[in-house]
Order: sequence, then C-alpha cells, then structure tokens
Amino acid sequence: MPVVVVANPKGGVGKSTLSTQIAGYFASQNHRVMLGDADRQQSSKLWLSLRPDNARAISSWELGNDQIAKPPKGTTHVVLDTPAGLHGKRLKELLKRAHKVVVPLQPSVFDIFATQDFLNELADSARAAKIEIGIVGMRVDERTRAAEQLHAFVEATGLPVLGYVRDTQNYVQLAARGLTVFDLPPERVARDLAQWQAICHWLDQ
Repeated sequence: MPVVVVANPKGGVGKSTLSTQIAGYFASQNHRVMLGDADRQQSSKLWLSLRPDNARAISSWELGNDQIAKPPKGTTHVVLDTPAGLHGKRLKELLKRAHKVVVPLQPSVFDIFATQDFLNELADSARAAKIEIGIVGMRVDERTRAAEQLHAFVEATGLPVLGYVRDTQNYVQLAARGLTVFDLPPERVARDLAQWQAICHWLDQ
C-alpha cells in the first residue's frame, strides 16, 4: 500500500494544496484513498469536510498528536499532510510508514535556504529506508529566473524535480469546494493537468 508523505518544515509552501491534489489524483484512478492530516491547522481535514458527496470518495484518517497508526483495512493509498517544523524523531516516525516523500518548494531564496537542512536530513533518513524523494516547485512560472534558481538548488541536492505547479486561482477556488483538478472535465484544467503528468507518473511508479 503506497504511503505518500508531503513534507516541508516551512509553513505556507503549499503542503495542503499538494496533499489534497495527490489524494484527488489517486481517487480519480479508483483507488481507496485516505488523507491523513498531521498538521495542527487541519487544512486537509477542512478540505475533506467541504468535499461534495458526488465527488470520488477520499476518507479522513484520524491521527493522534504523536502517533502514526496503521491505516484502516481496505485502504489502498494513503497521503499524509504534515506540520511545519517537522524534523528529528517526528520525521523519522513518519518515514517509517512512507514509501515516497514529496517536498513542495517555492522559488524564493528564503524558502530554498530554509529547506536546505531539512532536505539533507530527509535524504539521509530516506536513503537508509530506501524511500523515494521528489520535489515539486509550487507557484512557479517555469520561464522565470526564480524557477532556474530553484532547479539549480535542487539539482545540487541530487534529488529529482518532479514538476512545477503554477500560481493560479484554480487551486484556491477548488480548495474552497473540496475539489481538485482531477475532479473537473479535463478541458477546463488542461494546462494544470499537463503540469501534473510527470508528477503522477512518479507517484504511480
């Protein structure tokens, strides 16, 4: 059973956006998906409460403050949204369950350097556990200098850039309705779905 952990110790980088979209993708493939929210803000849990009854089902996974339990029987895919400040023992506990870790990263010099130590810690832990790590650039225009700097930074870590998610109101508006780009007719979100192709391919491997 794949368990995808979405993590970055910095707040406001798009962890909940990425977590809900990944859960929505798995649900669109007819998997039995659970979305766990280990963040105190409970943004992913709120998003689930807004999800329409006629949308593909995504179940909520109740997590204790310091305990990662096994998912309920019948679950085929799990996505975990994690809190800011994640490191040390708490990070290692989450990685015990993880098969893949996705790190959202914005093309800001402050965000990049704030994440550097975390990526090093994550890489060391994941290497021992044979966990795959991928980075997704959030709110990125691929044609900008900022995107080039982000790519150069990530390249130096030896970790793959899975893709970029553009800065668009689509994600804001969909979040307010408990939906994802995978819940809409493809022609309405064609540009966004094109950006997700490589990310989804990595998730499915």
